[in-house]
Amino acid sequence: MTSFPSEPWDLYGHGLVTVGLLPAQGLSAPPGTRLVTIRGRAIVGAVLLQYTAPSPLTYHELMAAVLVRRGLRLFVHIPDIWVDSPASRAGGRALWAIPKELADFEDHGLRAVGIASARLRRIRGTLKTPAGFRVAQERDGRALVTPVRGSAAVSPARVGWTFEAAGPLAQLADLRPLAHLVIRRFHLVFGPADR
Repeated sequence: MTSFPSEPWDLYGHGLVTVGLLPAQGLSAPPGTRLVTIRGRAIVGAVLLQYTAPSPLTYHELMAAVLVRRGLRLFVHIPDIWVDSPASRAGGRALWAIPKELADFEDHGLRAVGIASARLRRIRGTLKTPAGFRVAQERDGRALVTPVRGSAAVSPARVGWTFEAAGPLAQLADLRPLAHLVIRRFHLVFGPADR
């Protein structure tokens, strides 16, 4: 069995985020939550991150995230995610029910082989901001909620994505972008989960 750090994980790194609208058909939410939609479209994020020292694990990560709600409370749900660290995969699954799979990353972490790649086109300014949200995943028929808190330095950007037509994120080719961000650096404390 692969070992992994205990929660919370004290994480540092940088990355790219695109938030947009995607047809809600075929997307799901954890028990007790529902998708946040605008005229039948869900709010979805495509995210590439690199976790760096002094994080307990250093690795690359690609995910698709969906905004869901319980009443007026908002949560991030992660239905699809890949990493290049077996320890991260094991910990994400065991601690927070995040369905991490393994993938190979190239081009300084901007390409998950057979899945998707991103390229940075333009970047402007920097804003330092607190970062706090809750991740909701399904475990044993209920929503397992994990708090995330920290800070980030972000910049508006233009990011171009390519989603492999035969890959598991092919549906994100229909994503209508609302915003692109470069996360120049972040510090996030992930967990512990609300059990």
